[in-house]
Amino acid sequence: MSNLVIILVSLGIFFNFAGCVGLIRFPDIYNRLQASTKCVTMGTILILVAVMVHFGWNSITLKAFFCILFILLTAPTAAHAISRGSHRAGFPLWKGSVVDRYQEDFPQNKKE
Repeated sequence: MSNLVIILVSLGIFFNFAGCVGLIRFPDIYNRLQASTKCVTMGTILILVAVMVHFGWNSITLKAFFCILFILLTAPTAAHAISRGSHRAGFPLWKGSVVDRYQEDFPQNKKE
């Protein structure tokens, strides 16, 4: 196994671990989505790039490439849908949150 593969897998594991820690430690659903979506997406993509580097150009590389595209398209979309649904369902922001941009853009959705 090459040094590049080891570095990529190590970075991928680090990002996945950081996303898991953020999922546990952050105070509300919106911050948790931020941590899990960005970190875990980056970590998984780095691990898949390591797979591509390790196996060279063959069917495994093609599958890893399509997995990367799928993750890049679905993870942010799913996180956005979950956060918007949570906001509309009335899940409160953390008390330390400074601003609610969604509420500013769509004041008709305000729950009173």
